[in-house]
Amino acid sequence: MGRISHLECRECHTQYPAERLYFCPSCFAPLDVKYRYDGVRWTRSLFQNAPRSLWRYLDLLPIEDESKVVDIGAGFTPLIKATRLGQELGLRNLYIKNDTVNPTFSFKDRPAAVGVSKALEFGLKAVGCASTGNLAAATAAYAARAGLRCYIFIPREVEPEKIAHAQIYSPTIIQVNGSYDAANRLAAQAAEAYDVGVVNINLRTYYVEGSKTLGFEIAEQLGWQTPDHIVAPVGSGALLHAVSKGLEELEQIGLIGSSRVKFTAAQGEGCAPIVEAFRRGSDTVEPVEHPKTLAKSLAIGEPGDGIYVLRKLRECGGYAEQVSDPEIVEGIRLLAKTEGIFSEPAGGVVIGALKRLVEAGKVDSDETIVCLITGSGLKATDSLIPYLPRPLTTEPELGQVAQIIGR
Repeated sequence: MGRISHLECRECHTQYPAERLYFCPSCFAPLDVKYRYDGVRWTRSLFQNAPRSLWRYLDLLPIEDESKVVDIGAGFTPLIKATRLGQELGLRNLYIKNDTVNPTFSFKDRPAAVGVSKALEFGLKAVGCASTGNLAAATAAYAARAGLRCYIFIPREVEPEKIAHAQIYSPTIIQVNGSYDAANRLAAQAAEAYDVGVVNINLRTYYVEGSKTLGFEIAEQLGWQTPDHIVAPVGSGALLHAVSKGLEELEQIGLIGSSRVKFTAAQGEGCAPIVEAFRRGSDTVEPVEHPKTLAKSLAIGEPGDGIYVLRKLRECGGYAEQVSDPEIVEGIRLLAKTEGIFSEPAGGVVIGALKRLVEAGKVDSDETIVCLITGSGLKATDSLIPYLPRPLTTEPELGQVAQIIGR
């Protein structure tokens, strides 16, 4: 008896064995992993000596053979009380979940670790992904650790820093002349034609389980309590859905009292199909054919989990906000100058969205709010430079410095 009970369709709830399925053969909806929850005997004290990584939650992760776990230290990242940023925004209980410190500097280490581990368990010889940058580096790193061949499909407009970061792990990079959605379609075709485990496509059912560990960690780091509100960056929508699933599982096994949290989905203007659908009151997410936003990691014009994000936002009474490129830059700078955390543009989207919520009176000053900061700014310095002030220049003379610093 393994830890996985079955796979279950999100729409028709048909159950399937835990095999290499990534959509429901009956209705083509996504599949979720369901566990033998009655067998999970987690207590708060159990975690005192657990590994300080996402694998501390192995009993609710979809790897049956522990010898196949690929680990380079992802997870259990800091949850920081953002006192100075909170003062700036008028919030007393603001926290930053800082996933910029993962091994490849983004939250994508979490699903990549699980996806590549599952590929090993299935006996695959090659893995890959379609990526706007962060997942490329993460998948390549875990593939290198596992000794698997790796194929990365990226769209035309990806920051050079992110391409270089992925290349250092020696995968095969395939740059597609088109958007992320075009790269995603080509990766799906290659996965079927060449039996490659593309982690966010034909291993997606298992891969997304890694992201829910953010929810586990937030609850644990808050003393096994849930926050009132989580602000999440949204591209495909998989992260927000996964965090919600993680909290629901903690409630199901009795480790927290309630999983009810208000979510805000944050997107950049120029690629905000979920925000637009939410504002229209629509259940249909209209694709964005030509995404144009500084937050390239969120530039997914046809979000696979979009309808599930909409359902969650309406169920929890949440919000959806889009922010402009200048607001993204301001969000990055605000987080950096108050808390010393350098985020990529997706984090600027989150802080910009939170600022909008505050200005609109949609959050209370005493709410416990967690912002998901999912990637390091070092991955996107090229795109930020045009927005930053030029350095001051001086001769190597103290007298000239005095004019700048003063006496």
